[in-house]
Amino acid sequence: MLNQGLRRALAGIAMMMPLPALAGPPFVTDDPEPTDPGHWEIYNFALGTYQPGSASTQFGIDANYGPVKDVQLTATLPLAAQTGQPFGAGNAEFAIKFKFLHHDDGVVPFDVSFFPRVFVPTAHGSTQTQVLLPIWAEHDWGPWSVFGGGGYTLNPGAGNRDYWQQGAVLTRQLRPGFMLGIEYYGQGADTLTDRAVTGLNLGTQIHIAGPFSLLGAFGQGLNRKQTIFYSSLKLDL
Repeated sequence: MLNQGLRRALAGIAMMMPLPALAGPPFVTDDPEPTDPGHWEIYNFALGTYQPGSASTQFGIDANYGPVKDVQLTATLPLAAQTGQPFGAGNAEFAIKFKFLHHDDGVVPFDVSFFPRVFVPTAHGSTQTQVLLPIWAEHDWGPWSVFGGGGYTLNPGAGNRDYWQQGAVLTRQLRPGFMLGIEYYGQGADTLTDRAVTGLNLGTQIHIAGPFSLLGAFGQGLNRKQTIFYSSLKLDL
């Protein structure tokens, strides 16, 4: 069975993912850093999940805007296809990120944000509106960053079940504009007949020129035969 929750998490990524903090996309795990006030981060992405006998892909735009300090608005609009179904609109995502703890305040040694997401059903996606309620934290030192956290997804519908998801990422900036990272992620079963999934991801972000960066990630399931990938062209405006 296709892991729709994992695909949605990948596509959302504010990950979809963030040059100053080098977090979020291309990883499943998100980061707590909002887009700077008055600026856009736009990801033109493609992602996929493959398992024996089934495959799913998505293509779309993940747009993030910073209206004020410590707040980010996100909208993800994908097209999707999976084995046995025609190509069409995927579940739209809408989210808002609130950064409520700052490491430079001296209270805690990391930044922390609340980043709730709403997944709106479409004809080719889920039939029920879903809600993800996560907390994300990050600590940076020199060229290194570690970020992670998780949350609970409300997943209504016949045969569905609510579930937890979590992840952690370690990244290093090898030189200005070039990051490499490794990620562990996990998600509970999202249906009554499915089972939990865990996996490892390798990801990179490479600044090309001006506002353009390339992002990519490739991962394998640890407890099932599952391969995931993510790629995007990012614009910082």
